[in-house]
Amino acid sequence: MKIISADEVHAALSYPGLVDALQETFAKNFNQPPRQVFLLDDADNNDAFALLPAWNDNIIAVKAFTYFEGNAAPYERLYSKIMIFDRSHGEPLALVDGTTCTFWRTGGVSGLATRLLSREDSSTMLLLGTGNLSTYMIRANASVRPLEKIMIWGNPDGLPPMAEAQAVIDEVSAELPEIKFSVATDLEDACGEADIIVCATASPDILVKGAWIKEGTHLDLIGNHHADKRECDTEVITNGRVYADSYVNAFKEAGEILVPISEGVFSKEDVVAELAEMCSGKATLRTNDKEITVFKAIGQAVTDLVAASMAYSALK
Repeated sequence: MKIISADEVHAALSYPGLVDALQETFAKNFNQPPRQVFLLDDADNNDAFALLPAWNDNIIAVKAFTYFEGNAAPYERLYSKIMIFDRSHGEPLALVDGTTCTFWRTGGVSGLATRLLSREDSSTMLLLGTGNLSTYMIRANASVRPLEKIMIWGNPDGLPPMAEAQAVIDEVSAELPEIKFSVATDLEDACGEADIIVCATASPDILVKGAWIKEGTHLDLIGNHHADKRECDTEVITNGRVYADSYVNAFKEAGEILVPISEGVFSKEDVVAELAEMCSGKATLRTNDKEITVFKAIGQAVTDLVAASMAYSALK
């Protein structure tokens, strides 16, 4: 059995290869029981342990992670590993770093949604968020659309303002010299210019408003996992064709969808399709260049399976 480190995952994975692998997996049969999250005690520290299983015809995988919010250096707050097994005989194959796989597969899902739903001529992207996922979102989306300009919006209260956004640009600009990068200082103007908007923030407040978005825009909403919070307002949802990575997850944790439902202006039936239907040809995708498309992702265990097994295959 192999032990695959974070550095080895980074060396093994790339875009659009991972986007292709995700699309192929979602088009076929797979299973993923509901994830299990366990609070470890009754204290106020929220220490937790979670298990996310999935399997298809080739691989069985389970991601396990711990989250200890109060950890201080030298300890991390989150530790994550993915165990993969051969589906034919149940043989353990590898223990793979889960944190890096999560970064890669989350970016990959954003790229996959952009491939399926955005206009093929989309050339301008706005990224909201400058955290660990930001560079993966940029690389994945740039691998599936002919992007010429990417604007990055970060914390406007940073010292100096938007320093985090500039740091992301400094990290990826040399790697993608064909793209013009800039810091977005006016969020409303940037939303109105973008063909693709990717939100990957931890903001508890609405950031993107429907009144700001032009016809034909595609939105990926990645950051929020709370039923009562959201990265966009109700108008974005009611004006768009809405898709989700998973009905089950979206109707449990996606405030972007659940809040408009609670307001009586949207329904579960208004969600056009989930990712498996989108990839298998069972769902109608974008039908014209004027539609606003919205994709909401919470995260699925089968995407961990894809990233971990792809890393294993590359390193065999």
